[in-house]
Amino acid sequence: MSLLGPKLLDFIRAMLPSTRRVAVLANGADPFGKILVREIERGGRGLGIAIQAIEVRAVAEYDAAFAAMKKKRADAVIVQASLTRKAAAELALKQRQPAVSFTSLFAREGGLLSYAANQNEIYRRSAYYIDRILRGAKPADLPVEQPTRFELIVNLQTAKALGITVPRELRIRADEVIE
Repeated sequence: MSLLGPKLLDFIRAMLPSTRRVAVLANGADPFGKILVREIERGGRGLGIAIQAIEVRAVAEYDAAFAAMKKKRADAVIVQASLTRKAAAELALKQRQPAVSFTSLFAREGGLLSYAANQNEIYRRSAYYIDRILRGAKPADLPVEQPTRFELIVNLQTAKALGITVPRELRIRADEVIE
């Protein structure tokens, strides 16, 4: 995860070059939320982007969170993958807030962009590990694997609705473009 936050900031900056402030909609119930925010803050410092963390624990808190983003004049929002994606994507679009996330489902459910490990590859490798464990291997003896394939998905419908022109280089680089 440590490289995904800064990478999302790179994609936001490529799409919205004037970006100076990015909000992070973090899951207060997820222990990885604070780690995620720290990594994004580190990436933001390198790009000159101020990061504003906003914690939520339930969909009912999204309205207040997006109001806080608007008040703080966030140029975009990164939505933690463990939050309810569709509700966040819909509210971001309604509030005219460019929103990105670390799960491919986010862009497919209306978010502007997602950058995430290839889910099919993760499922295949999970099946391999399950098979090994069911055949008697001790989980502690199996090697830890990190994802090796990542997917960039850009939702042009959302970009159009937000009045954002997606640069040609980003469309070419994308693994999937939703039109």
